[in-house]
Amino acid sequence: MIEWVLGLAGVGIAAGIISTVVSLASVVSYPALLAFGLPPLTANVTNTIALLFAGIGAAAGSRPELEGEGARVLRLGWVTASGGAAGAALLLVTPARTFELIMPWLIAAASLLLIRPPGGGGLHEHGTVARLAMFGVAIYVGYFGAAGGILMFAVLSAVLDHTAAKVNAMKNVLTGLANAVAAVAFALFGPVDWPAVAPLAAGFLLGGWVGPKIARRLPGHSLRFLAAACGLAVAAKLGYDTYTSP
Repeated sequence: MIEWVLGLAGVGIAAGIISTVVSLASVVSYPALLAFGLPPLTANVTNTIALLFAGIGAAAGSRPELEGEGARVLRLGWVTASGGAAGAALLLVTPARTFELIMPWLIAAASLLLIRPPGGGGLHEHGTVARLAMFGVAIYVGYFGAAGGILMFAVLSAVLDHTAAKVNAMKNVLTGLANAVAAVAFALFGPVDWPAVAPLAAGFLLGGWVGPKIARRLPGHSLRFLAAACGLAVAAKLGYDTYTSP
């Protein structure tokens, strides 16, 4: 039992750091939960609830980047929170195949967008297109979320003319809000494995706090390029698994 708890905590720390730096927490934590014996749906909802604590840790660790951004977080947060609620509802009532088919392409496209300079996407945060894009990404975050942070990072990079570390901090908070709403829905209606939540959440909290300290020390545009490379790798792996499975 102690090995199981320590193993999940270790997975949470690693995934929390990865979540806040290159937005790939679920790529680490979801397979780990499957390896610990949880069924796919249980692993998904358990992972989403634990991820709430990565968002809390990331917000605490990103205070320098988030200074003065409270109004923007409130302005955009309701968009991503609504999307997270919609994604959670979809997960509980629909099959996953449609998302499985389109997500490799969306993740690949978002990863390529990250190579562009920040603020170069021609979107405005008050515009309908930008908000619909954030809402759509938040639906995916609430539904499953693997590389969802990369999608949000790409949208915010096209909207905000900020440093990569600052955009990353905003991404962590906005995706965290989507996760939080989805987590509430799953806690009420989903098959959560609560014994697995506690050690995983503790690891996520610590990893989420450490991750921004790493992100702000990465030079220049390396954070965006690193996220783009990881996103393309994930898109290739998801695409292979999706289109070669029976």
